[in-house]
Amino acid sequence: MTHYISAEHLTIEKIGEIIYKGYKLELSDDAKQRIRRCRSYLDKKIARNGEPIYGVTTGFGSLCNVSIGHDHLAQLQINLIKSHACGVGERVPNDIVKIMMLLKIQSLSYGYSGCKLETVQRLVAFFNNEIYPVVYKQGSLGASGDLVPLAHMCLPLVGLGEVEYLGKVISGEEILRRKRWKAIELSSKEGLALLNGTQNMSAFAVWSILQAQRLSRWADNIAALSLDAYDGRIEPFTEAVHLVRPHKGQLETAARMRELLEGSQLIATSKAHVQDPYSFRCVPQVHGTVKDTLRYVRSVIDTEINSATDNPTVCPDEDLIISAGNFHGEPIALPMDFLAIAMSELANISERRIYRLVSGTRGLPSFLVANPGVNSGFMITQYTAASVVSLNKSLAMPSSVDSIPSCQDQEDHVSMGANAAIKLYKVVQNTERVLAIELFNAAQALDFRLPLKTSPKLLEIYDEYRKQVPFILNDELMYPYIEKSIQFLRNKLF
Repeated sequence: MTHYISAEHLTIEKIGEIIYKGYKLELSDDAKQRIRRCRSYLDKKIARNGEPIYGVTTGFGSLCNVSIGHDHLAQLQINLIKSHACGVGERVPNDIVKIMMLLKIQSLSYGYSGCKLETVQRLVAFFNNEIYPVVYKQGSLGASGDLVPLAHMCLPLVGLGEVEYLGKVISGEEILRRKRWKAIELSSKEGLALLNGTQNMSAFAVWSILQAQRLSRWADNIAALSLDAYDGRIEPFTEAVHLVRPHKGQLETAARMRELLEGSQLIATSKAHVQDPYSFRCVPQVHGTVKDTLRYVRSVIDTEINSATDNPTVCPDEDLIISAGNFHGEPIALPMDFLAIAMSELANISERRIYRLVSGTRGLPSFLVANPGVNSGFMITQYTAASVVSLNKSLAMPSSVDSIPSCQDQEDHVSMGANAAIKLYKVVQNTERVLAIELFNAAQALDFRLPLKTSPKLLEIYDEYRKQVPFILNDELMYPYIEKSIQFLRNKLF
């Protein structure tokens, strides 16, 4: 399958399809024309213009007033990539690196960056041959774009840095030798076009949105299972309740819960208790707010991934080359922090439901085991969930409220959006773990309600889950079942 890079709107779902279904990329004819036209305009502008052009005929950052001679313009660009590759920490996962490459190709294809066609096509070749540049998570300030991670992503284009290819890490020089490719000879402005931009932040955001959408749906499924297992009430999900406070996500969640619980023998039983704890009763209000947050964040990231975000911006139609600030990550830094807070709350309320299930109330045995005392049962699963939730609360502290000036105070306000992206990535992973633990507990609790059964829809989930994770009669190793529960959330769709 081939995806043609063009001016057509690129959706987040399409990115997921391209990355995870093995699409190849190809530049459309109109994209090639735009890239060539912009490069030709830039070359002519440099040749006839005596005025300095930032990053093209000048140094970078606070060195913007240092003019560079024409015979050093290419060296300026290669030096930029070398000097900016200062990443530290863990590697960026390959699937996110692949999203980064796709987004950089898309951004360069609009024809506002001044890259040569050959350079963009080499990025396409890396993508299509599953060559993953080794990129490190830490180093970007999220303004001037993602300079450090994008420098690492682009080093192999010129035969430097490292890549992962066929499961092994090799040098950038070696991958060019194996593929019989020549190192790209960067022209003026190209290094800046490659390094400026928000593709690292945006790639993490796209990945996180794709996962958050999946987990939001799972959170409703699992909450419904837990509610039924806890002998909860259906009344808080009545449509009339939510029409008087008609937040979209709240209405959607209440409707989803009613749909999931339709036909349940458990929910239909008479209840001794008048109301449920907030972690059950307020699922529409909490899960719904997460849905609304996700909707907003998604709209912002959708705009970002369909934009040109390097600097200076080359506008052939207007005969302008303008140094401005489209690389600044603030538009997506705040929303990513917002989504991290929302996903942290999804895990937070999930852990509270886990606690209720193991608490030995409403006819369920202590710690969800038939013989508590000699068996600890599910006691420590709640500890683990609590630990992860506590970590999420720390990670939910917004990165975007911070700024540390850099570049001799020329870059005096930065977004810290890359840190927001890394934290969001971790919070999403942690939320998946907590939801998996809740599913583990909810299924166990449901077995103590037999012979009464849950709804047909929830029973379908339960039956599939029981093919992977059994009922726990006596204490045994629990961590393999938690991992199987995590994999179940990743591999099954309901």
